[in-house]
Amino acid sequence: MTRMDGPIRIAGLSLALAALAGSAMAQAPRGAFPFAPGEACTYRGSGPLGRMGSGTFAVDPEQVDGRGVYLLRFDFRGRMGIFGVENHTRSWFDPAETASFHFTKMERSPVSTKRQDVRMDAQARRWTGGQREGGEMPTGAPLDELSFVYFLRTLRLEEGDSYTFTRHYDTARNPVRVRVIGRGRIRVPAGEFTAVEVEMRVRDANHYGREGVIQFHFTDDARRIPIRMESQIPVAGRMVLSLEAITPTCGGATTAARPAD
Repeated sequence: MTRMDGPIRIAGLSLALAALAGSAMAQAPRGAFPFAPGEACTYRGSGPLGRMGSGTFAVDPEQVDGRGVYLLRFDFRGRMGIFGVENHTRSWFDPAETASFHFTKMERSPVSTKRQDVRMDAQARRWTGGQREGGEMPTGAPLDELSFVYFLRTLRLEEGDSYTFTRHYDTARNPVRVRVIGRGRIRVPAGEFTAVEVEMRVRDANHYGREGVIQFHFTDDARRIPIRMESQIPVAGRMVLSLEAITPTCGGATTAARPAD
């Protein structure tokens, strides 16, 4: 297995993911998430010219209006030649609803700096994003491009499985199509793993022109830790995030996520 598609963009670096809408059979029971506060995994970013920088996916505990929620984080810092690139993305995720309610992103590339601050009102089924942006949501359980990475880990990922979702808060980003490609062994800086490969096709006019194809490799166990994420970005080319190490906070001491023998 050598291909994958990820929540990534590494140079213009935007997690070009869309959010899903899942069926009850496809998704794990509420509360039975393969991730929890305290998880933090670090990745090596690479592009057409080699290593570009490092990124981290993490889950933090948060209290919002008296309820416990998860703060999902993605941070990337690197360089394209002499230019620095950054991506700092946050998603406030309510585990009781398996949905997001607040999303922010700051993305800096050699040509621009972009910021987003989106709030989702599940009851009204509307989202607002500042600067006169906003609109109706197609779902009362919305997701954003970062929370989707985590949502994907909750799905049943058996060979031949495929799903179509309409849960991105922005109607223009739906539907999202996901299919399981297969299983095999893959080597990343953290070691060699038995993994399940998943392809996602997402509507994303800003980053891909029309549709992006992203591939993930997850550990083939209950944790579904992302070990490799890859996408093809117009102009920037092929971008990859590869897991750097299995650590206590990234499946090292408390889960069965281990390199293959």
